[in-house]
Amino acid sequence: MPTCGRSRSRARKCCARCARLANETARSELELLRPESAEAASAALGNGSVALAGGTELVPLLRDGIVRAEKLVELRDVVPRGFDGTRIGAGTTLAELEVDPQIPQALREACSLAASPQLRSMSTLGGNLLQATRCWYWRLNFPCYLHGGDVCHAKAGQHREHAIFGSDRCASAHPSDPAAALLALGARLHTTARELPLSELYRLPTDDNRDVTALEPGELILELDVPQPEASVYLKAMERRKWSFALVGVAAARFADGVRLALAGVAPVPWALSSPDALEQATPLPGTAYKVDIARALIRRAVEAVGAPRSA
Repeated sequence: MPTCGRSRSRARKCCARCARLANETARSELELLRPESAEAASAALGNGSVALAGGTELVPLLRDGIVRAEKLVELRDVVPRGFDGTRIGAGTTLAELEVDPQIPQALREACSLAASPQLRSMSTLGGNLLQATRCWYWRLNFPCYLHGGDVCHAKAGQHREHAIFGSDRCASAHPSDPAAALLALGARLHTTARELPLSELYRLPTDDNRDVTALEPGELILELDVPQPEASVYLKAMERRKWSFALVGVAAARFADGVRLALAGVAPVPWALSSPDALEQATPLPGTAYKVDIARALIRRAVEAVGAPRSA
C-alpha cells in the first residue's frame, strides 16, 4: 500500500495530492536531450520540450504540474560557464559567483543571499533570472491573470508578500535577488538571437501577453556583460534570517554618473528606481504597505554604503 511523508503509518494510503502526483509520474515519460551546441539546444525547444539547466526551478514546476513537458533539453554542456573580465557565462552557478572577488559586490551578495548552499551550488545565473513568481495563487494553479485568467486573486486575498509597484494587472513579486543586482549594475545579455540590456529582458504582463520576460520561443541566455562599478551593495529583508525570498531587496551601484538603484520582491519584475525619491510613487496593496517603509530604510542604508549622498 503506498505511503508518503504525510502518511507515517504503512496502514494508511497516501494523501490525495501525493497519489495524484504518483499517478501522473507513472503516466509520463520524459526524454532527456543533450544537444552539442547552443544553436542545437535552441532549435530543440518548443513542441513539448523545455530547457533544463540547474533544475532548481524547473523540477518543482514539473512536479506540481505547472509546467508540462515531454522532453528536457539539457543546457549544461552548451551554455557558457565561468567568467572572464566583465563577462559571465549564464551557466555559472550562484555558488561560483558569490566567492569570486572579480564579481561586483552587489552581485556576490545577492547570490549568497538567494538560497541555501545546496541550491546555490546547482542554480545557474541564467535560470535564476528566469525563475517564476512565488505567488501562492499562481503556484496552486488558480486561474489568475498570469495563468490567462481575468483577475489577480492576490489583490482580494492574502498578499502580504506581493507587489508595491507595477501591480495594475498582477500583484506578484519577482523573487530573483541577482536580477535586481544586475539591473542596478547595468548588465547586458547575450542570447542565441541578440544582445539587449537586462532591463529589456523583463516586461509587465498585458492582456495580449501574460509573460513577464521578453525572450522569444527557443531563445537562450548565453552570457552577461556586467560593468564594474566604483562601489556596490545588495541588502535584503526576509521573513527569517537566512535563505528566504526577499520581502524587499535593494541593490545600489555607484558609477561616475551617479548611483543606480533596483529592487527585488516589490513588483512582477525586477524594479529600477530613478532615485530614492521615486519610492514615493509606490502603490502598495493594503497588506504590502509595510514594504514601503522597509524599502525606504534599505535604500538609505544602501546609498550610504556605496558612499554617495542620499539625493544622488
